[in-house]
This record gives sequence, structure tokens and C-alpha cells, in this order.
Amino acid sequence: PSDVRYRVEPGDVPPEKAARRLHLTLDRFNELLPKLQARGFPPADPDTGMFDLEQIDRWRKDRHGAETALTESPRTAQPTGQPETGMAERFIAAKKRQTKDGRRHRGAP
Repeated sequence: PSDVRYRVEPGDVPPEKAARRLHLTLDRFNELLPKLQARGFPPADPDTGMFDLEQIDRWRKDRHGAETALTESPRTAQPTGQPETGMAERFIAAKKRQTKDGRRHRGAP
């Protein structure tokens, strides 16, 4: 039986895996590394030569800036000029309208 009880995901990885994280071959990664680092790509640890995966992921997510959202922020369905109300308030208001208009709810006698 194995002495390993559970898998530990590495935080630091060798250049081969850092390259794979960017979907690059090691040769292409080494070729592009100076350009990537000029754009803020995290350097390897000076002692181990390993790359921090969390830093790589943060760089990937932040490299285009926060202003380039892919979609607009969601719009509220509430008509302008109307205060936002909760479900209970909307239900009470609808009941009042039904009573005022003389309409009854389907389940009402």
C-alpha cells in the first residue's frame, strides 16, 4: 500500500508545467518568456527555478485590465421611478389591485 493518503496540488511548478498552463510547448515558453516577463509575468523562484501557479493565474486574469468586461452589468427590471420592493410587498400590491379591479385570484371562492 502507498504511504500517500491524499494528493497535494503543487503551488510551485517547473517550467514545463508553467508552459502547459499557458498552453505552450516548453521551447515556445522559453522563447516568449522575456516578452511575457516584460509584461509582468511572474519570474521563477531564484533558488528552485519553479513558477508560482497562483501568480501565473492572477497574471493571466489581470493582464487585460478590469475595464474590459465581456458583458455589460445586469440591468434592473424595475421601472425607473419605482422603489424596489420585496416579494411580500409586490404580492400585497397585486392583491390590492385585484380587489380594486373586481378580479379574483383563480383559487379564490
